[in-house]
Amino acid sequence: MVTVSYEEVRDILLKIPISLRKTVKEVTFDMSNSMQLICKTTFPNAVFVTDRFHVQKLISETVQEIREENENWKKCKKERKKYITQTYENGDSRKQLLARSRYLLFKPKNKWIEKQKERSTILFTEYPILEKVYNLST
Repeated sequence: MVTVSYEEVRDILLKIPISLRKTVKEVTFDMSNSMQLICKTTFPNAVFVTDRFHVQKLISETVQEIREENENWKKCKKERKKYITQTYENGDSRKQLLARSRYLLFKPKNKWIEKQKERSTILFTEYPILEKVYNLST
């Protein structure tokens, strides 16, 4: 695998005349900070979109975590054992945190109620990539 530095990519793109770079309307990239910075510095008028593959991958990983938790719960129930799940300081389990956070992810921060602010702090601590995606979408 070949690694290319931020500077190398930026320098190559900066060889394109600014008049052409200003005509770029949209740039799709992965969720890396370096790609976001490259795009912002080289395509000043573009709208930036996180590519669908990376967002779907993130969602799939989160869904898999919930499935694993459900399977652990079912196994404990079958064995007549008490299922103990991690809970956060607001009382939510991981599953509850994710389920109850979906509405706040579609609202601007200034419209969050106190519970949503508290929940978002926990959510973004547990899933920093969700905060990144949220900030890109607002």
